[in-house]
Amino acid sequence: MARRSAIQKILVAGAVLFCPSVFPGMSREDQGYTIRSEVRLVLLDVAVKDPRGRFVPGLSKDNFTVLEDGQPQPITVFGREDLPVTVGILVDESRSMATKREDVLSAAQALIQEGNPKDEVFVLNFNDRVTRGLPHGILFSDNISQLRSALYRGTPEGKTALNDAIIAGLKQLEMGRRDKKALILISDGGDNASRHTRQEMLDLVETSLATIYAIGLDDPQDPERNPGLLRRLAHISGGEAYFPDGPSQLSSLSRSIANEMRTRYTIGYRPQTRSGTHSLRQVRVRVSAPGHARLAVRTRSRYRYEESTQPNAK
Repeated sequence: MARRSAIQKILVAGAVLFCPSVFPGMSREDQGYTIRSEVRLVLLDVAVKDPRGRFVPGLSKDNFTVLEDGQPQPITVFGREDLPVTVGILVDESRSMATKREDVLSAAQALIQEGNPKDEVFVLNFNDRVTRGLPHGILFSDNISQLRSALYRGTPEGKTALNDAIIAGLKQLEMGRRDKKALILISDGGDNASRHTRQEMLDLVETSLATIYAIGLDDPQDPERNPGLLRRLAHISGGEAYFPDGPSQLSSLSRSIANEMRTRYTIGYRPQTRSGTHSLRQVRVRVSAPGHARLAVRTRSRYRYEESTQPNAK
């Protein structure tokens, strides 16, 4: 496997090892200051939109304020480049999705085609069990034809192991080489076949750096649908849940998600050590910029802090 960058070696949820050279275009207060690889950072993937839902470009570090548990945090990392992303596409292939399958796969193809050409992507199809769409031995691909074949590898049958699919997707993301990571989940949110519990899945969402986007195919006649869970996953991770009115909106939503992944800001700060080795920390980002009123910010709302077991971590 190719050498992984220091920023990908996770110590805790949201706390990582950071090497400044990983992010081209990132600014530091003092260009002569080097952040050592032992320094732990919380990295936030941040979307900023105006009241009409349009991405707001050109903001600087000074436009942002980061609060952890209500306390302001000095921003030590700031980036606004179109960085490649490690992306996992989770496709619900349960029997309940059979009538929507072609629309779902078309939407997933739009996601692949609109991404950064240097993105590394994988596909997981899930029903009773979770299966990898890419050929054996290939974890990620940037080949559109290969990824298209991966989407069609599943068969719409059986029940829905949603929790298992999210856990498998988050674990595979951590094998990727890109520092920004995202899961795109296409499902109705129901689960009736997972080996893992919902709480186990949510715990991993809180200890992951990934941003989760959900496209909810909500069928009012399906008693097992769970749009609330899709919204919760997006809220925790800083993504968004979309609920199209019909199949015709799926492709445009997919293109919107792909564009947002390419235009988000990256903000990092060093978390403070506190008593206790485990804690759930609340995060809030504010933005203020002259000429922009009522800007909306979306990012991870919390992360689970764990003390490093490495003796040299500081």
